Amino acid sequence: MAEPKLRTVNKAVPPYPMNKFPSAFIEKFAEEIVYMLATKDTMSLEGNEWEQIFANCIGAEWRPSNVGLDDVILDNCCWSAKTVKASSNIATQKTVRLISGRNSPTYSFGVDRITEAKPNSIGKMVLDIWNERVSGIRQYFKFARTVVLVKGLDYSEYLIFEIETVRYDADQYTFEWNNRGNLEGYTKDKHIHKFTWQPHGSQFTIIEEIPDERYHLKIRVPKKLDKASILEALKFDKTWVTRLD
Repeated sequence: MAEPKLRTVNKAVPPYPMNKFPSAFIEKFAEEIVYMLATKDTMSLEGNEWEQIFANCIGAEWRPSNVGLDDVILDNCCWSAKTVKASSNIATQKTVRLISGRNSPTYSFGVDRITEAKPNSIGKMVLDIWNERVSGIRQYFKFARTVVLVKGLDYSEYLIFEIETVRYDADQYTFEWNNRGNLEGYTKDKHIHKFTWQPHGSQFTIIEEIPDERYHLKIRVPKKLDKASILEALKFDKTWVTRLD
């Protein structure tokens, strides 16, 4: 729904339009990735690292939170940063599955015997927990986004995109238990799989479409820096260590 037009109020604007990253973003991202590829014995790139890299690339503050929806902050906008591994062909990948917290109806609503309850009832509770988290950060930030990094199989290709962090109307979805005992949520209009919730561990997953505006980046993989060369460049010697007891 479009926002109402007001005469006397100055509308807030985000730091930059959705998926229109700052001009230096790509170069800064490449610097971070090349450094990691050159120095890590085994390349990996997980959530906390991506949060820090993204914050640095847009000139924001990295401030990890328990909620996980406002780990990166810039002015009136906050981000949740997610990483996922690519499918076999990153260029044609259309969706991602984002692990989005642990939503426990037992803890939040005191409901026991979950698998015996009506699936739509449990699905509504799971979404209500998510919606409450989103409402909580919306009290402090005008804009809330999720920035996703899709990692290529050899860490040379990446997709990067943003989506708005939103609340979900449970009436727009229908829920059912699958053969593995997990709860799946589907859109009522087109029966598109949107959510998965696991009773054991309460993990909540949202399935998102990758927008056409995503960035698809290819990075040249550098040669590994060997340990001896790094220590020599640092002029390391035995004086760097002191025995305290």
